[in-house]
Amino acid sequence: MSGPLKDKVALVAGATRGAGRGIAVELGAAGATVYVTGRTTRERRSEYDRPETIEDTADLVTAAGGRGIAVPTDHLVPSEVRTLVDRVADEQGRLDVLVNDVWGGERLFEWDTPVWEHDLDNGLRLLRLGIETHAITSHHALPLLLRRPGGLVVEMTDGTAEYNAATYRVSFFYDLAKSAVLRMAFALGQELGPRGATAVALTPGWLRSEMMLENFGVTEDNWRDALERVPHFGISETPFYVGRAVAALAADPERARWNGESLSSGGLARTYGFTDRDGSRPDAWRYLVEVQDPGKPADTAGYR
Repeated sequence: MSGPLKDKVALVAGATRGAGRGIAVELGAAGATVYVTGRTTRERRSEYDRPETIEDTADLVTAAGGRGIAVPTDHLVPSEVRTLVDRVADEQGRLDVLVNDVWGGERLFEWDTPVWEHDLDNGLRLLRLGIETHAITSHHALPLLLRRPGGLVVEMTDGTAEYNAATYRVSFFYDLAKSAVLRMAFALGQELGPRGATAVALTPGWLRSEMMLENFGVTEDNWRDALERVPHFGISETPFYVGRAVAALAADPERARWNGESLSSGGLARTYGFTDRDGSRPDAWRYLVEVQDPGKPADTAGYR
């Protein structure tokens, strides 16, 4: 393996698909050894009942130039997370990058439905998946990450702190989950900073995940066919764009300057100079504020 992260060990919790997969692959492309976790394997599917597996993600990491290691893990079960971290410690003796990307709530929240009408069991399950998993993983993994100075923790969410503070995010439960993760990164920054590590919150823009593409009836090859029905989808990005953001952070010796902050893929692209796979540089959160939310016609000129 070669690259700026060739001697680094990363754990991407929730790497079966979407942003987690993109992050794992780009860490691998930078040369890292990447442990990828999730509940869907080639032998068993989670309640999502989708075809993507953690073994597939691990293979993509290795193909990209790193070393991918798939470990089936339910991050709501503390004993499973403890066993996972013990394995990383036994096999590597270190952990340099922790990415908390566990989510699993796409089929649980109800758009524009007030809390008193929302299915309560689904809402509470969403909060457990989106918040509790992150806390459990940090509790068990951070002592290993702190064995060496310079560790990085990335809390994956949806929306920047500035945007979410002023914008209702589609449902009570979704809003709470994504905002809680932003605060989680801030709190971790307070605890990790004095101990030589860095914690940040990071959001992609409008993500062309496997599920998003499927919902619009397109593929990555023809995703622009959806623009006639969803014009603002033109600002969307691949999962590898936010993956490159994480890889850039992990390779930056001055990353402590970001400690406790809320970051975005588009914002970090301007700082570090990386692009999405098509060579563009989408800046979705600026686009949402300046174009989509004010109700202007879709026009990505100057935003990618």
